[in-house]
Amino acid sequence: MHRIYLDNAATTPVDKKVFEEMKPYFSDNFGNASSIHNFGRNASEAVEKARKQVADFFGADSGEIIFTSGATESNNLAIKGIVKAHYKKEKAKPHIITTAFEHHCVLNAVKNLEKENLIEATYIKPERDGVINILDIKKAIRPNTILVSVMYVNNEIGTVQPIKGISQMLKKYNSNIIFHTDATQAVNYFDCNVKKLGVDLMSMSAHKIYGPKGVGALYVKKGLNIAKIQDGGEQERGLRAGTLNVPGIVGLGVAMAGIRNYESGIRKIKSLRDYLIKRVLREIPNSKLNGSKIKRSPNNVNFSFPGVEGESLIMMLDADGISASTGSACSSGTLEPSHVLLSIGSKPEEAHSSLRITLGKYTTKKEIDYTIGVLKESINKLRKISGNVLSDYYKLK
Repeated sequence: MHRIYLDNAATTPVDKKVFEEMKPYFSDNFGNASSIHNFGRNASEAVEKARKQVADFFGADSGEIIFTSGATESNNLAIKGIVKAHYKKEKAKPHIITTAFEHHCVLNAVKNLEKENLIEATYIKPERDGVINILDIKKAIRPNTILVSVMYVNNEIGTVQPIKGISQMLKKYNSNIIFHTDATQAVNYFDCNVKKLGVDLMSMSAHKIYGPKGVGALYVKKGLNIAKIQDGGEQERGLRAGTLNVPGIVGLGVAMAGIRNYESGIRKIKSLRDYLIKRVLREIPNSKLNGSKIKRSPNNVNFSFPGVEGESLIMMLDADGISASTGSACSSGTLEPSHVLLSIGSKPEEAHSSLRITLGKYTTKKEIDYTIGVLKESINKLRKISGNVLSDYYKLK
């Protein structure tokens, strides 16, 4: 069976060119980048080349790039590192503003700091279209606000946030407030120049951009007061202890360099996305697109199908060779409705009926056509089953 992969927001396959560049650093140039001998120097040179590739993409200096194990670690370092640095200078409890539909690694980092009584926090709800209102952030600012963290592109519904506008507002209102964005889902498709955006911290992960798993980066603006959150060696400017993942870092650098001229690929993906949305909304009764159609990532589609249980739909699609998801892959082990869909006003039953389809550079129109056909058939079957179950329930009542 030919398998169709439509879960590119969860992870992407490693590009063959990326893998080829990584291979020598597993067995041939296997040195520890912290060693001063020849093997170590070769590894260190490869790391610094990748650091420049990442820095160039972000419009930053090489010294502003910290390598991590991925976006989760980058986000934790950004948030907890700022809070820890604050307490080294101040005793007063700080205030953080974030959104109600952040990735769990941001939400849980903030919530745990709250539980530990280290911060006060405000969670801004997005508008019904899944976009944050800048004025809501402005109204939430307090005298002790030290950090605002807003994701660039939502991982479940793909909506794009006004990062530049938020930055401009913060600079006018209180230029001392630090601004962090999780750009994990944005790097492939949007301008991530940190100077243009006006951000102080930016997180990303390699495996979302056809690079390897287990490696990511955090942009830290020069001069920013941030503290390490784990103890060990002095790697990564003393901010991230641990032996560097040289093959992974090399892969991240190559992947970043590979998406710098990707405009034609983005146009193709966006065209397929719009084709998919148009046909599903037209051909499947009572289907609903979640989030803005305009302020949306080119590769993301999120539908709700009332009368359909999302997990059942995923299993039916999988049986027909189609891989998709109901939301974030990081939340696949929970039966709770999506916090993202609830935050934009969806009812729990709507959230439970959701399907996320995320396209990639290898997705074809033939695959989309096949997927639409299977979707129509699967949803029709599931609605008949749920209709019969409800009918039997009311007869018993």
